[in-house]
Amino acid sequence: MPDTQPAPTATASPGLGAADLTRDSRDARETEPWRDPRRSLDERTDALLAALTTKEKVGQLGSRWLGNDMHADDPADTAGSTAIDPPEAPDSDAVLNVAPMQDVFAASGTVSLENAAAYGLGHLTRIYGSVPRTAAEGAAEVVRQQHVVIDCSRLGIPAIVHEECLTGFTTYGATVYPAAIAWGATFDPDLVEQMASAIGRDMASLGVHQGLSPVLDVVRDYRWGRVEETMGEDPYLVSMLGSAYVRGLQSAGVVATLKHFAGYSAARAARNHGPVSMGRRELLDVILPPFEMAVRLAGADSVMNSYSDVDGVPAVADAWLLTELLRETWGFTGTVVSDYWAVPFLASMHRVAVDVDDAGAQSLSAGLDVELPDTLGFGQHLADRVARGDLDEQLVDRAARRVLRQKIRLGLLDPGWTPEGSAAGADRVELDSAANRQLARRLAERSVVLLDAGTALPLTGPGRTSPATIAVVGPTAADARTFMGCYAFPNHVLPRYPARGLGVAVPTLVDALASELPEARVTFTQGCAIDDNDRTGFEAALASAQEADLCVVAVGDLAGLFGQGTSGEGCDAADLSLPGVQGELVAALIASGTPVVVVVVSGRPYALGEVAEGAAALVQAFMPGEEGAGALAGILSGRVQPTGKLPVQVPRIAGGGPSTYLQPPLGLGGGGISTLDPTPLFAFGFGSSYTRFEVSDLSLSSDEIDTGGELSVTVRVTNVGDRAGEEVVQLYLHDVVAQVTRPVKSLIGFARVAVEPGESRFVTFRVHADRTGFTGRDLRRVVEPGEIRLWVGSSSDGLPCSATVRLTGPLRVVSAGGVLVTPVEVSAPLRTPQGL
Repeated sequence: MPDTQPAPTATASPGLGAADLTRDSRDARETEPWRDPRRSLDERTDALLAALTTKEKVGQLGSRWLGNDMHADDPADTAGSTAIDPPEAPDSDAVLNVAPMQDVFAASGTVSLENAAAYGLGHLTRIYGSVPRTAAEGAAEVVRQQHVVIDCSRLGIPAIVHEECLTGFTTYGATVYPAAIAWGATFDPDLVEQMASAIGRDMASLGVHQGLSPVLDVVRDYRWGRVEETMGEDPYLVSMLGSAYVRGLQSAGVVATLKHFAGYSAARAARNHGPVSMGRRELLDVILPPFEMAVRLAGADSVMNSYSDVDGVPAVADAWLLTELLRETWGFTGTVVSDYWAVPFLASMHRVAVDVDDAGAQSLSAGLDVELPDTLGFGQHLADRVARGDLDEQLVDRAARRVLRQKIRLGLLDPGWTPEGSAAGADRVELDSAANRQLARRLAERSVVLLDAGTALPLTGPGRTSPATIAVVGPTAADARTFMGCYAFPNHVLPRYPARGLGVAVPTLVDALASELPEARVTFTQGCAIDDNDRTGFEAALASAQEADLCVVAVGDLAGLFGQGTSGEGCDAADLSLPGVQGELVAALIASGTPVVVVVVSGRPYALGEVAEGAAALVQAFMPGEEGAGALAGILSGRVQPTGKLPVQVPRIAGGGPSTYLQPPLGLGGGGISTLDPTPLFAFGFGSSYTRFEVSDLSLSSDEIDTGGELSVTVRVTNVGDRAGEEVVQLYLHDVVAQVTRPVKSLIGFARVAVEPGESRFVTFRVHADRTGFTGRDLRRVVEPGEIRLWVGSSSDGLPCSATVRLTGPLRVVSAGGVLVTPVEVSAPLRTPQGL
């Protein structure tokens, strides 16, 4: 419809905001058809869209980020509008200088919220997650900003409030759960779903509608800084855990956002934002399956584009990716939001757009619906293009309809909705509750991977002599921040506000060990920093180790942003050596003669070949969160049974082209064809325990099925040790001969199985022929007749059971509705004869 309604300005009379409506005008507004919950979602959406002018439709596609202090000398410079009193000025030494982003920071940082919302607004960006605010302060700011948006909107349309939530609600004082790579180590979708539900409840109680998680990137190179944000290197593992997160978050009424769509993790040389050299087949078979499952089976309601280009086409301008595949093939009906500043990056970094205006038009045409975190490419120039006939208004309508539909579905346009009501939980929410911490502890305990108990672990228990003196050494032993990921609030924001501390209680490993082992004398010497060349602390560390019965050395990462850490966004690694001189410290301690337990607390796997040769025990913890120290201490002592499995391999050597386990035959070592051997030190799916399990007695329901059929695979899991424990039973597939090269093995099913000593359980996998499918030479997904090899065991290189299945019948093209999941059933426990 024509633009007959002028926009309100900062000096004009306000529109009909919820704070100042008269009874008659409020009643009139609540009779508007788009506010009538008796009407269908489509009816309400169409009615509202029809009532908007072109400029108002465009307004719904934008966003505003007030209080972004990542670059500012003074937080007031970024406010753009009167707000509650901001916290103290950020520490200038900790403010980021991210060159590619400075131009976009400057372009958006001075726009007032009133001007940004002059014709309405789609999103409000990170009100809680930008500066340290209490829940009450954040809720007050949500209410204030929502009223500005509503008052500037002719029809009183609120904005969607979004926040980060990768390791928990990214706000001051909220629980910091383990990093996503630790979720991968749990192999426990149910527990991940519980965590996401708890995160969603906290966010929803404070007026947040959308969370920018989960990260569904599949690891392709361990050197990439954002490995810590992923759930591992296997598409099926990431699919199952990511979909569980989506279900959990959205069960609380918070929209989950799948990212980064797609290919980001495969950037050339593991460089952040780097180009992706990948063919369509690898993209379809390795990178995209987690997104497909989260869309089709978990019902994810939003997707965020990747920064990278794949084969020269940036994701934010890729119509095949954002429209043809996502919507037309998978049936996605939610919104596609841009990663922060991805739209202007088309001009400034990719250089496929003339300017920001052109970048906006390209992104909208490709299928992007909302620009985050601020409006640059999706400004009113889009309406000007429509008026000139340079842009089809149907593209604006398409995106606006999706945004409005989402707002209606979230209840923002229901009768009686108010900003105050949406954030009413501020008076009662406990962001770091005992229940949250208990959940964080369970995740941390299940995520720690015992690589090798060696001669030293567990420290206590039957037949063991507990050490009287323990020398704890290393840079991650007494720095609580090393236990948290890059997007945890204490690492993401609080380094700029050092006076605020961590906001939550985070015990260190030194504290936890002293509490866990009260009869032992626990000492601490740092030895070296995370990432510098200072070796002056070695002497004191060696002396403390030599005086002790046992040394526990804790090494690894400190997460940060853009060079402010050794792991995290923009913190990519040249190779997989432990950062700084930590490797030298470990070697010196091992040479001291005292038994050394090596604990790696990191966001990526590091090469531990030389370390493993002399260590008395070896443990991997992937940034286990605020309860991680207690979890680690419990596992070291033996009180907690380790059950974690590696979601990424642990390399043997630091270089040689790090690669994941999903390799065709020529991607593996051996055969004398290369001087480089990529065989890992510890394989994908590996994790040891203080008990022993046997996987045996594989049986098939049939050794031959049609290319559209299904079979059952059953194995017995027996605890042959003397302690209760849990084994992760893993099912792998090998396609003996295919029309394209295939991975030698790929995970197609898994189950966590709790077994008491002397007991067995039967585990049955139902495998549909679709699970053998792959992208063929013509880029269609197919199931081929022929032989398939199935392996079952406890890791990708620990597979004692195998069987061959023949697929018969014609080659079958798998439709968009193909089977994505391998269901699993676990029997009741049975006593084994030797256990009687």
